[in-house]
Amino acid sequence: MQVLSAAGRPMTTDQLDEDGTGWIEHVRVPDLSCGTYFIPAGGTDVQEPHTEDELYVCTTGRARLVTPTASCPVSPGTVVFVAADEEHRFVDIEEDLTVFVVFGPAEYSRRPEGDAR
Repeated sequence: MQVLSAAGRPMTTDQLDEDGTGWIEHVRVPDLSCGTYFIPAGGTDVQEPHTEDELYVCTTGRARLVTPTASCPVSPGTVVFVAADEEHRFVDIEEDLTVFVVFGPAEYSRRPEGDAR
């Protein structure tokens, strides 16, 4: 057993990437991986579609999650499923957004050889 005490917690500015977002992976095993994704208020979600199914669990903040066919508000407690390879992006990030993300199977494990996503 492993307790993920940092999962879903907001990040500090020193934890953010050059693009202004943050990602911390907590667990990686062949059948799933999970981590925390953070976008500050007013920030831009720069992620590309993933080759695995995803669950997003919002723990802090407010935004919208948009796909080519749907859009939904996201706030603490919102849980959204996004199928593998579906384009999606968080927009209108009104408050610092923290989401706990679960990939099945592990993130990028289905990525074709040489794909730099």
